[in-house]
Amino acid sequence: MFNDCIIMAGGSGIRLWPASNSRRPKQFLSISKDEAGGASFFSSAVERALSVIDRTDGRVIIIAGKSHVERIAAACAAFSPEERKRLVLIPEPAARNTAPAIACAVLYADWVSGTERNMLVLTSDHIIQPLETFRIDAAAAASFAQQDKLAVFGIPPRKPETGYGYIEADKRLSAPPEQKDAAWNRRLSEPEVYAVESFREKPDRKTAEQFVASRRFFWNSGMFAFSSKFMLAEFRRQAPEVIRPFERLRAPDEGCYGEQKGLRILKEWPELREAYGEVKSISFDYAIAEKCSRTVMVKAGFDWIDVGNWDEYARLLENTGSEIYQTGCESCFVDSDIPVALVGVKDLIVAVRSGRDGSPPTVFIAKKGETQRVRDIVEQIRAAGRTELL
Repeated sequence: MFNDCIIMAGGSGIRLWPASNSRRPKQFLSISKDEAGGASFFSSAVERALSVIDRTDGRVIIIAGKSHVERIAAACAAFSPEERKRLVLIPEPAARNTAPAIACAVLYADWVSGTERNMLVLTSDHIIQPLETFRIDAAAAASFAQQDKLAVFGIPPRKPETGYGYIEADKRLSAPPEQKDAAWNRRLSEPEVYAVESFREKPDRKTAEQFVASRRFFWNSGMFAFSSKFMLAEFRRQAPEVIRPFERLRAPDEGCYGEQKGLRILKEWPELREAYGEVKSISFDYAIAEKCSRTVMVKAGFDWIDVGNWDEYARLLENTGSEIYQTGCESCFVDSDIPVALVGVKDLIVAVRSGRDGSPPTVFIAKKGETQRVRDIVEQIRAAGRTELL
């Protein structure tokens, strides 16, 4: 299906602060009630990636900040030795958004393999279920990627959402039968694939309502499929200032790699720091997707959950963490690593981090339905010069 899969695992995730912070971003949080043994957003993304790559030479390229190496290695240690052989981590020396990360990973795959690769870019902070439906939709994207298209995944909107970008769909398309993957052929009906008319930025409420009512707009999932040859050409044509610093790099040799808990890590790549110092910070949407004239959208048949605020996380997990004691309370959610007691309150979200990991202790308390305003709190913390809390 795909030769390579890129997992973007950077970012700090302020929307779930303080549980998610620069030391432990959202992608490493648990998505089950069992904090100790439950899967994380990131480990689930690795599982998805392994399910869609070629079993002969398929590779999963993880790209993330250097500060996340320990957590990534620990998460990957849960996979089998055979699965870990397919994983490689590229630690980024600086955060530069998604376009530089993807450009770096595509060039890496091109250099290491020496052949054209069919590639899938995945996020690491979403919940996608069921896996088999995702594989079927990914097969549809792969068939178009092989035809020199940029394939994106559009999520049917469940409500007018102002926190997501949107994709405007045009006419429906069909892939040639010879391109269809076996997983696709097991489906009772073909995945819906459309030409893309436009990408739209996060709208205001009224515009979001119009988008949903039109039935032509879909949430942008942030996942992409393409061939390496096509995407390198797009970068050189649409965003040469992004690809140029990476093209000056020398292909890494065996001496550049190290290993941690069975995970292969590109620890020393000559001039990578200089390339990241030169390249500007820009998203893949801005640099490539919005300008590309050969873009198609796969309408997602799988369930996609962003878990973009504490209200959604509370619905996902219910109470989690350490000892929680309540009396006379109604509809409260607590996520804490120390004991917490609540009396006579309702509709609260309480998140507590004791600082036992060496970070400053923090407490966040919000009324349910108001947790999006954590962004305001984060801005206040920054303005106060207390970035160590983030």
